[in-house]
Amino acid sequence: MLFVAPPFRHTHFGGKQIVVHDRQATHQEIFAYNLYPGPSAKKGVYSILLDKGEHEGWITNHCSAVAVVTPYENQLILMHEGASGGGKSEMTEHIHRMRDGRVLLGCNVVTKEERTLNLPEACHLQPVADDMACAHPSIQGNNKRLIVADAENGWFVRVDHIRRYGTAPNLERLCIDPPEPLIFLNHYVVPGGTCLSWEHIEDAPGKPCPNPRVILPRRMIEGILEGPQRVDVRSFGVRCPPTHKDSQLYGILAMLHVLSPALAWLWRLVAPRGHANPSIQTQKKSEKMESEGVGSYWAFATGRRVDQANLLLRQILDTPDTRYVLIPNQHIGAWKVGFMAEWMAREYLARRGSAKFAREQVSEAICPLLGYIPNQLRVEGSMIPRVFLQVEEQLQGGMEVYQEGARQWREFFADELKQFLVPDLDPLGKKIIEACLDGAHQEDYRHLIPHPMFREDGM
Repeated sequence: MLFVAPPFRHTHFGGKQIVVHDRQATHQEIFAYNLYPGPSAKKGVYSILLDKGEHEGWITNHCSAVAVVTPYENQLILMHEGASGGGKSEMTEHIHRMRDGRVLLGCNVVTKEERTLNLPEACHLQPVADDMACAHPSIQGNNKRLIVADAENGWFVRVDHIRRYGTAPNLERLCIDPPEPLIFLNHYVVPGGTCLSWEHIEDAPGKPCPNPRVILPRRMIEGILEGPQRVDVRSFGVRCPPTHKDSQLYGILAMLHVLSPALAWLWRLVAPRGHANPSIQTQKKSEKMESEGVGSYWAFATGRRVDQANLLLRQILDTPDTRYVLIPNQHIGAWKVGFMAEWMAREYLARRGSAKFAREQVSEAICPLLGYIPNQLRVEGSMIPRVFLQVEEQLQGGMEVYQEGARQWREFFADELKQFLVPDLDPLGKKIIEACLDGAHQEDYRHLIPHPMFREDGM
């Protein structure tokens, strides 16, 4: 039974947004007291899936998934995980272009310099899931790659990034001229009228609501893939702040990092919410990192963290043919990139297909928590500028700024990982966490979970 009653958050919970679960032997009740019906109701249902999976040994991952089809008709399926605001819905969006067709890679927040790239033809996208993907044993079988199916019949799409006409044409078209009536939340619209997705209500005069949404039935999504799908690459998105000499923070991630499975598991345990997360509303702004918790779904889980950590580790061990990458959004060092990093990484990875990197094609990141960085990225003959790959070489930052960011990441990982060192943690998981706390390097992580990451690994 699901009860949605937003007003009672004011009468019983001091205005806080609360979801209350009451599990009985024969039934379960969920009471959603939220700012508006959508998130608490949806995530209440998500918690049911997590609870059921915890007892049966499977996971509903907090992610989007998309089949990326290159201009040469090769297909790669990406599953993008991360905290709220980490770019899950954006991974299923088409790449944004400038008026003349170029792609704006980034704008330097210090010098205002822009870097662009010519991309004659982008990949075609076939969405699989938007926010939740079920990895049930009945669809996994003995496959060595992770198999997932969409856990939703309707997608709960955030549109806070649409602030003017033409930002996301396909989504705007569905909102302006839908084939059937839609539900809009936090928009200026009258029943039966036309909703312009960039006309958000205001929380206060001059302050637009940060969480406008539209509910789209899955059947309305163009080119969507039905049924279970095999995942080639699992990516993890991190919101990064501007990082330079006057803003020495943790935005030191390059456009693309290649992770070993052990390191990928650690990122899913710490699950950073990152910079300017639109889902997190606090009275005092702070650049200090926070965690959304194990799997980036802990806010919706009701059991024990260690049980979810063990499930995530088992999921990784059981699917050795799926690979792992790490992708920033918002900023790469001093460069504001929005979600362009994940879109360009998507274009690049799809064109590589199943081809693995040769060991000499990547370099170990200076910060061991960041895995390996490709020495170069080339997309349709255009090279990604080095400033987006070697952040420590940016003139506005340099090695000293990079090392400060690395220190912040080390402290964050140490603070978040210690809580998992409990007796019920999988022994292999204990070894991985202890290695991290002892300052392990990339090759240490590779040996903890042997995996054919590179061509010379023999697979």
